[in-house]
Amino acid sequence: MTMPQALLEVKHLRVEFPTRHGTLLALDDISFDIAPGEILGVVGESGAGKSLTGAAIIGLLEPPGRIAAGEIRLDGRRIDNLGRAEMRQVRGRQIGAIFQDPLTSLNPLYTVGQQLVETIQTHLPLNAAQAKERAIDLLRQTGIPAPEARIEQYPHQFSGGMRQRVVIALALAAEPRLIVADEPTTALDVSIQAQIIALLRRLAREHGASVMLVTHDMGVIAETCDRVAVMYAGRIVELGPVQQVIHHPAHPYTQGLMGSIPAMDEDRERLLQIDGAMPRLNAIPTGCAFNPRCPQAKARCRQERPDLLDAGATRAACWLHAPGGLA
Repeated sequence: MTMPQALLEVKHLRVEFPTRHGTLLALDDISFDIAPGEILGVVGESGAGKSLTGAAIIGLLEPPGRIAAGEIRLDGRRIDNLGRAEMRQVRGRQIGAIFQDPLTSLNPLYTVGQQLVETIQTHLPLNAAQAKERAIDLLRQTGIPAPEARIEQYPHQFSGGMRQRVVIALALAAEPRLIVADEPTTALDVSIQAQIIALLRRLAREHGASVMLVTHDMGVIAETCDRVAVMYAGRIVELGPVQQVIHHPAHPYTQGLMGSIPAMDEDRERLLQIDGAMPRLNAIPTGCAFNPRCPQAKARCRQERPDLLDAGATRAACWLHAPGGLA
């Protein structure tokens, strides 16, 4: 069976932040792709580079951050070198963005309907009446009751979960091929989280949209994603099918992440923990960045940095999976 052509291709992406004290390397040699209809989860601790990867893809890197190397292709077209105006068109029409705090995406001075209609008319050839009809339909699709009435309301009149649904409706307004969702469920209670997860899965299944889901929550990853990329200190350390990564992690960092999650079917007095902390950008160690925290680190880990290596059903940036191993 042939694999479908990837919709999003990220190749050897490098993001830098120039400072007075030198250049900080925030993302280093990031490569992955997402097929149409696929949900890729991106997981890791705070500071791993998850949100920065999403920001680079949608063209919203905060200055002085810049893409220093690599390329990003959407449906075969390179988009990392587009000008602001061109990227704005791509961002609305072909890429939808969902952020953690819906209030940062919604203007409190305009009704939800006004914001949806403006977005729709910016990217689709519809008149005002048609755009309003589509806005109502989007609110209905995202599970907002009585959309004909609520379209006239302002963001402050919606609960947190309902505001996030409005943001998802905005992201879908122009029928994008790719959705970048950055911690879309973090601020929501568990029952609303489950509804948003189900909605993202339905969008991928029914509309064929590709989804990049950035989160620190492995439970959300397990429920939602087809594949997962585990990030650490600006690099991908493991990439593979979600069930394989969760149940048979190949990288020591992923093993630590999995070991720190309570299991309903196990009787353990203490959870595992990963000693130490993520290194600062100006203090990333030589060799494998995880080596100071890794219980299996050897001399090679402190001297040479591994690329992603075949590790059964997944790929892991760890010398344990090299032909010569750690010897």
